Amino acid sequence: MTELSQDPYASIVALSKSFRKKSLLPSDVVAAQLARIESLDPSLGSYQQVYKTAALKAAKLADTALAADQRIGPFHGVPFALKDIYDFAGHVTSCGSWEMRDRISSHTGSIAKRLLDAGGILLGKTKTVECALGGWGTNQHMGTPRNPWDLDYERVPGGSSSGSGVAVASGMAMCATGSDTGGSVRLPAAYCGLMGLKVSKACLPTDGIMPLSDTLDTPGPMARSVADLTLMFAVMSGMSSVDIDRDMAAAAGLFESKLSILKGLKLGILDPAERQVCSADILASYDATLDLLGSLGAELEVFKAPAPYREMADANGAITIYEGYLHHYALYEDPQKQMDPHVRKRILTGRDMTAKTHEERLQKRQRDQADFGLAMEGFDALVTPTLIAPAPKLNDINEDLSPGHFTRPFNYIDMCALALPIAPSQSGLPTSLQIVAPVGQEAFTLKVGTALETVLNIVERPNLNRL
Repeated sequence: MTELSQDPYASIVALSKSFRKKSLLPSDVVAAQLARIESLDPSLGSYQQVYKTAALKAAKLADTALAADQRIGPFHGVPFALKDIYDFAGHVTSCGSWEMRDRISSHTGSIAKRLLDAGGILLGKTKTVECALGGWGTNQHMGTPRNPWDLDYERVPGGSSSGSGVAVASGMAMCATGSDTGGSVRLPAAYCGLMGLKVSKACLPTDGIMPLSDTLDTPGPMARSVADLTLMFAVMSGMSSVDIDRDMAAAAGLFESKLSILKGLKLGILDPAERQVCSADILASYDATLDLLGSLGAELEVFKAPAPYREMADANGAITIYEGYLHHYALYEDPQKQMDPHVRKRILTGRDMTAKTHEERLQKRQRDQADFGLAMEGFDALVTPTLIAPAPKLNDINEDLSPGHFTRPFNYIDMCALALPIAPSQSGLPTSLQIVAPVGQEAFTLKVGTALETVLNIVERPNLNRL
């Protein structure tokens, strides 16, 4: 086995290059990943199911194909995990619910199929907040994954893609899928020190993914670097392997990497009122990052949103609850069913919402989108904190409140957003910057993130030696 195969934090881009050169076997990487899951996950609880036998078999097939020069593309042999709301034919997709623990998927959705068809090796399904409705990452019946950055106190992992965040952050998956209706990719990415991409609504297909809000749901990738995130996003978006290989080799297209992209960018920053919702730790790392951006030639100007972020976050929540109730009311209205009490409380608030008021909300959303677009004129992107505070202890959270103050507004407006780790807090917990760009500008967002990641050079990993 090579050193790279034993590195739980290896880049999938580096793995891909080694597979292509035949200096590394996918089976060695997958075996090491499965051994790490077996060692760490009993304490961290990120996986709902692990497909050990199938993953080892797929890895051996990848070994054979690569040795015979039958490489599919740059994702061939790369181990990944699926959030347990993604259907995978013949396997359980529980959606984080005890009541759906025996639900067998009849088909595989487009995103999962693209990752598998590209040669990816599925390690298993990761835990989620029940029915993907919650930003803290808790699950009363199926288990709450433990944030790996603090082994003394249990802290929130972020939700709803909690297991994906913990698995990738702790080196038990090289990358993973999440979904984002109000921050469910970006929040666990931010709390766990990862990259997470929230895409525009029309960017990626949602078939084969449990619906929560048809208006707002988006799939998204989670990884430990922007390069890895970009590779995963390229595969998820249906880009051909030939085109991905070409662009990766030339550092072109999605994979363009130029520090000069930051020079002259006009970036909108928080106004004084929005700064007041942030903790001192968050503001310290945010302001340090703004200083860095300014030193690299970015033009920073206070952005005054046409409506407070809290109002847009609440509007996003109301749309989510109404549509979530329509999808899942049968589970939550039945008192005999063992549903998570926190999720039940949230979703049953949709009981008294009407189709008329929902239509009015959707019409107001269109007006708010237009107003926000006008306010954005002249700005290339916005930069906000992803979080209002580093990961709190589980015992300190209020389940009636959402941590998505800075994430939910951009689902509501329909923009793309990248969560990216910045300097840790004084206590060593991750903090995160959110780079927000207009609808359809995922490639631009990733390029800006690539440049900023290079100069930030955040290398901290959770210390898991005690597990």
